[in-house]
Amino acid sequence: MNDFLRGLLWVVLGSAIGGPARYFISGLIGRHIGETFPWGTVAVNVSGAFVIGLLAASAVVGAISPMPAAWQFAVTGFLGSYTTVSSFSLQTLALVRDGQFLSASGNVVLSLLLCLSAVALGYAAGSAMLGGSA
Repeated sequence: MNDFLRGLLWVVLGSAIGGPARYFISGLIGRHIGETFPWGTVAVNVSGAFVIGLLAASAVVGAISPMPAAWQFAVTGFLGSYTTVSSFSLQTLALVRDGQFLSASGNVVLSLLLCLSAVALGYAAGSAMLGGSA
């Protein structure tokens, strides 16, 4: 099997796990907190940002760089399928169309701040665990 097909297989496998994980986590949070604000999507995107920060730090210190399959599976496949800017965008548009401008703005600001903070925290945690510099 050539490198392209091998990489594609890793992405497909990661995606097959990431999509159902997003569905489960987002739905679980929505059922427990409510669906009037997209808390499930926020939680999925923030947790995904944290994990990608961890993985990016591990790539910088060389923990996964020799293994491109790990990156293809975890980042491109799993996290690409798990996190969801398209759902975030559609839910924000729905809030705007419903006249809920404060909620729509809150979704944008909250998602941006939490996701950027989560990726920074994940990166710092990964660097600390692996002995790299943040």
